[in-house]
Amino acid sequence: MRKEDCFYLGKIVRKHSFRGEVVAKLDTDEPALYNNLESVFVMLNNNLVPFFIEKSLLRKGNQLRLKFEDVEDEAAADAIMGAALYLPMAFLPKLSGKKFYFHEIIQFEIEDVNYGKIGVITGVNDTTAQPLFEIDANGKEVFIPMIDNFIKEVDRQNRKIIVETPEGLIDLYLD
Repeated sequence: MRKEDCFYLGKIVRKHSFRGEVVAKLDTDEPALYNNLESVFVMLNNNLVPFFIEKSLLRKGNQLRLKFEDVEDEAAADAIMGAALYLPMAFLPKLSGKKFYFHEIIQFEIEDVNYGKIGVITGVNDTTAQPLFEIDANGKEVFIPMIDNFIKEVDRQNRKIIVETPEGLIDLYLD
C-alpha cells in the first residue's frame, strides 16, 4: 500500500498496559466510525506496515485504545510509539452537500457568484487560522478563506466549487 492511496487516521501517543496495548489519538471529527477496524497501516521506517487489531475501545472522545496482534509486551509497544496510522481512501465516509475533504477538491474549478470563473484549486493551506483555497488563476495565485458562508455549492459531478466572496476580494489578486 502506498501512502498516496491512504489517509492519515492518527498517531500512537502512549502505551496503555504492559501487555502491548497502545492508545492512538485519532485525527477525525467522527472517531466512532473507526472503533471496530480489523486492521490499520502503521508507518514504520517510511513504509506502511499492516497491523491487525485484536480489540479496540474508543475512549475520551478521539482516543482509541488498541491491542494489535503480535504486539505482546511493552518493548513491542515501544517499537511503534509515535507512529502514524493510515487507512485506505476507500474507508473515508462519503461526504455530501457543502462538506468535502481537502484532497478531494484539488483540481476543481472555483467560481464566484459575482466575479465569475476564478481558476483551479491547486491546494489547501491549512496552516493558517482559517484554511484557504489556493487557486491558480491563469498563472496568478489567489487565496480565498474557506468560510462556510462563502461556499455556496460543491458540485462534485462537474468538479466545481461555487463561492460568494466579499466585494473586492478577488480583485485584490487579479487587478
